[in-house]
Amino acid sequence: MKKTNRILSIIMILTLLFALASCSEENPWETAKYTEDTSLGEGATTFTLIVEVLEHSVTFTVNTDEKTVGDALLKLGVIEGVDSQYGLYMKKVNGVLADYDKNQRYWAFYINNEYASSGVDLTEIKNGETYKLVYSK
Repeated sequence: MKKTNRILSIIMILTLLFALASCSEENPWETAKYTEDTSLGEGATTFTLIVEVLEHSVTFTVNTDEKTVGDALLKLGVIEGVDSQYGLYMKKVNGVLADYDKNQRYWAFYINNEYASSGVDLTEIKNGETYKLVYSK
């Protein structure tokens, strides 16, 4: 009986440890450049950018003379990425890395709360528009 209880206790502990390890995700906000709403840049065109990571978001008011969302955000250092056959593949937004190979995370792009049909590098800025980048899985 004691041996059975000991084995059951070990199984329960291992199960608990496995569950905790598989559910936990590092806090991506630890690497964020901005953790509060802020204004960035100078220019004649203004748009709003919302960066959403898990349960938290930060809103940027972006002022620019660039023509595309991607060019404006690259110039201001808000996004980092690599060119691919499909356009700019965003790897970091606001200092937060989305590593699809590691945790199946990527940056989803929305225009006025609708999933965008074009990437940030091909999306022409419209004055007063709201864009959103969401840390997705």
